[in-house]
Amino acid sequence: MSVLVFVEGLNGEIKKSSLEAASYGSQVAQTLGTSATAVAIGDINEASLARLGEQGISKVLYDADDRLKQFVADAYVKVIAKAARQEDAKVLVFSYTNIGAAVGSKLAVRLNGSLATNVTALPKTDGEFTVTRSVFSGKAFADVALTSDVKIIGVKKNTIDVTSNAGTTANIEKFSTELADADFAAAPKETVMQDTGGGVLLPEAEIVVSGGRGLKGPENWHLVEDLAKELGAATACSKPVSDMDWRPHHEHVGQTGITIGPNLYIAIGISGAIQHLAGVNSSKVIVVINKDPEAPFFKAADYGIVGDAFEVVPKLIEAAKALDK
Repeated sequence: MSVLVFVEGLNGEIKKSSLEAASYGSQVAQTLGTSATAVAIGDINEASLARLGEQGISKVLYDADDRLKQFVADAYVKVIAKAARQEDAKVLVFSYTNIGAAVGSKLAVRLNGSLATNVTALPKTDGEFTVTRSVFSGKAFADVALTSDVKIIGVKKNTIDVTSNAGTTANIEKFSTELADADFAAAPKETVMQDTGGGVLLPEAEIVVSGGRGLKGPENWHLVEDLAKELGAATACSKPVSDMDWRPHHEHVGQTGITIGPNLYIAIGISGAIQHLAGVNSSKVIVVINKDPEAPFFKAADYGIVGDAFEVVPKLIEAAKALDK
């Protein structure tokens, strides 16, 4: 029996969210007295796969089928399920990304397993196998017992610290699955990767600078972009901003937009309605800049600046520039 971790790649590298899942999976394996194996699919370089050993992964099953470079849910599920059966894995772990959400429920059906998503802590194994989930858009937590023989865990992004045992490498084994044309019947026709500034993709960004209606118009968006550039951050916006076409909809973060969990989230001129907060409350540090001292966002902020964005942000940009000197 082992713990199996599904890892995702981006531009040939393992995603940070998958490194978190690998760290989580290896810690679960230690608790259960077993080993952690990863299954990797698509375009990921082998040096990146080998470094999974630093997160406690002993072995990586790598399916490099060219057809899998683009995500197709049914095909991915078939590969992961085969790996789980081969390794006799009773615990499966993945990061609860868009891809993770798509494969998790299908895996539960295929493997007749219990599924818990948005998991924020290591399981309790004294008695029942119980995990803690973030629920109600992060406003509460629920303890859930996974009672099936196979237990499937979707780890919430940015809630697990990435462990690192520098210099330790994982063994990479070639892995293949007999995939039929029917497994690709629901394949997307096109995948467009949206760059939200500095080559940083919004869901994977460690720093995000976001703007709201307080910026008064699209002509002032350079404040968000200039600060993001200096910080190596992605840019985002509130729903009203995208609704007014100041910014494209793929930059909208919130309950009805993209859910993110960066290390640092800077909100400029955003009041902080509950719908917006639901999409960003996994951020480790939230900084709010708003001239309204009663803005709801200040209640959720780790740091708050009450002031006019047109005065505060230029000073932050200059301070960020000074750090590079």
